[in-house]
Amino acid sequence: MPINAHPEYLAAEKEYLEADSLEEKIEKLKKMISFMPGHKGAENLRAQLKTRLKKFHAQLIKAKKSGKSTQTGIKKGDLQVVLVGHTNTGKSSLISILTNAKPKISNSEFSTKQPFIGILKYKSIAIQLIENPAINSKNYDRGLTNSADVILILIKDQSEIEKINIPNKTKIIVFNEFEKLSENEKRKLDSKFQTKKYNFIFISTKTSFGIEELKNKIFEKFDKIRIYTKEPGKEKSPRPIILKKNSTIEEVAEKILKGFSKNVKQTKIWGPSSKFPGQKVGLKHKLKDLDVVEFKTR
Repeated sequence: MPINAHPEYLAAEKEYLEADSLEEKIEKLKKMISFMPGHKGAENLRAQLKTRLKKFHAQLIKAKKSGKSTQTGIKKGDLQVVLVGHTNTGKSSLISILTNAKPKISNSEFSTKQPFIGILKYKSIAIQLIENPAINSKNYDRGLTNSADVILILIKDQSEIEKINIPNKTKIIVFNEFEKLSENEKRKLDSKFQTKKYNFIFISTKTSFGIEELKNKIFEKFDKIRIYTKEPGKEKSPRPIILKKNSTIEEVAEKILKGFSKNVKQTKIWGPSSKFPGQKVGLKHKLKDLDVVEFKTR
């Protein structure tokens, strides 16, 4: 902080420290520099801030070229869903219904300025659900969408599908405000989507129609398995470990703690991949969804 800093500078510094994305950090850093005192005592700090600004610009260019997210505050969960769509399609309302998140819901255009995170709890697992700003806004984070496991494309009109080009991804078309259509319009739309072989669902954020079915559809799209662990003589863990299909006992151990598999003396399993309850297996045994694994260490 420079000596005798103006209140405007201090306010800009606070905004900079709270910024989440590179774009925001660049914007707030420029603001800080513009409000810096002009005396000689601030020259060193001014030079440092300008160097930092130059570094951020370089990072932003690199991120955009690679298609990576420029958000600095989002750590990808084991199961991540990103919600995309045009402005005013009901994205904030949907994430509010599906998760514990409480985003600002507004009828004004482009009200979501940065990705908003919520947690969808379903069948004993936690799914990270992120609302991306409107796809037709300057705040849309393409890298965030590219890195998602599953993408929800929220629309209110079938013509919007052609305007959202997200290739080679596990995606679900979610048609909102289904309650506004006549029975004849519903039948025609359903037939058209099936003909085009879309993975789709009809919902209403106003009446909650289709919400439970959407949760199940999201869950089924993940190519993952849930593995529970237990200690000898105790109940299984309440929350599962999430792994790719065909993962092994060794991978479960390493997910618990790196190097843990070297200390495993014996493993027993219960569930779909076992021949009988409590079967003893080796570290290379391939697991199935809902298996329970018990480790005995050296």
